[in-house]
Amino acid sequence: MINETALLESRTLRSDILEHTDALDRVKALSLLPDGMHVTTAMVATYFQVTAEAVRQLTKRHREELESNGMTVLRGADLREFESDNMSLSLASYPQARRSLTIYSRRAVLNVAMLLRDSEVARQVRVYLLDMEHLARTQPVEKPSPTDTSAQDARIDQRITHILGRTVVPMFNALIATSGEHRRELIELRRDIENVERKLCWHHKRLATLEGDTPADDVRAKLKAMTWQAFEHHVADLLRRDGCVDVVVRQARTDRGIDITGRTADGRTVAVQCKNRSGRSTVPSADMQKFAGAARAIDHVDVALFVATCNFSHESQAVAKLSGVVTVNREELESWSAGVLLKALQ
Repeated sequence: MINETALLESRTLRSDILEHTDALDRVKALSLLPDGMHVTTAMVATYFQVTAEAVRQLTKRHREELESNGMTVLRGADLREFESDNMSLSLASYPQARRSLTIYSRRAVLNVAMLLRDSEVARQVRVYLLDMEHLARTQPVEKPSPTDTSAQDARIDQRITHILGRTVVPMFNALIATSGEHRRELIELRRDIENVERKLCWHHKRLATLEGDTPADDVRAKLKAMTWQAFEHHVADLLRRDGCVDVVVRQARTDRGIDITGRTADGRTVAVQCKNRSGRSTVPSADMQKFAGAARAIDHVDVALFVATCNFSHESQAVAKLSGVVTVNREELESWSAGVLLKALQ
C-alpha cells in the first residue's frame, strides 16, 4: 500500500489521485464562492486550520504544480471582473485596493492537501485518499448492482441540506455581520436559502412518514442519551444552524442562570437556559423566574429562550408569558433538532 510520505514526495503519485476531489467534502465541508469554482487563500487556510502565510509559502514552492491544477492569480481586468461577479462577497472579504487575488479550484485545494505537512485536516484528506486507493487495489471487481434512484435522490437532497445548513447559511451570517450597504439584500438571500432547507427537511419527514419510518424516534433517542453538557452544546449547534453568531456555552459556575449566549444575524442578543430532564417531570416556576430575572433584569437580552427536554408547568408558562421568555418544550425541541427553524430566531 502507498504510504503518506510517498504522497507528500511524489508529484506523479499526486497527479494520479487528483480526480478524487470528493475527499475534501468527506473530511469537512468546503465553503465555495458564488461562482461554485474557487476559494481564496484565506479560505484555504481556514479549511486546513493553518495560517494564510503557510499557504502562501507552499504556493511559492509548488507554484507550477498548483497552477497546472487550477490555481490562478487574478490581476487587472480579470480581478475587476471577478470582484464584480462576486460583489457582495467582495465587500466583506477583499480590500478594494488589492492588486491581485490568488484563487484555487477544488482540484488545486486537493493538491494543497497532498503537500501541506503541518495540518491535521490535510493529513485526514491524505489518509482518506490512501484508504480509497488501497480498497481499489485490493477489492475484487464485482458486477455493479442496479442503482436505487430514490435512495440516490434522497442522499443528494440530504447532502444539499447539509451544505446549506453548515456552509452557505453560516457564510451569509458572516457577510451580514460585516456588511453595511448590502445588508438587507443579504438577509433576503439567506431567508430564501433557509426556505429551501426547510422545505427539504419537510419533504424528507413526509416521505419517511409515508414509508412507515419514524425519524422522531431517532431524534428522541439521541436527546435522551445526552448528558447535560452535551445537551447544551447540541442547543448551541442548533442556534448556529439557525443563523446565530458569537454563540458561547458559558461555564456552569459563572453562568448566572444563563447557559448560552449569542446574537442573531440581525444583531439581537440571545440568552438560553437549558434543562435536560427525563421522565414526566416539568420545569417549575422557580426555574423560570430565575432565568427570566437573569435574562431580562440583569443582562437585558432581546431574545430569551428556555429549552427543555420535558414540558413546562402551568405556573412556569405563565411566568414565561409575563416576562417575554420563549419556551421550547420536548416536542418543539425534537422538531427543532430534526431541522425545523425556530421562529423566535428569524
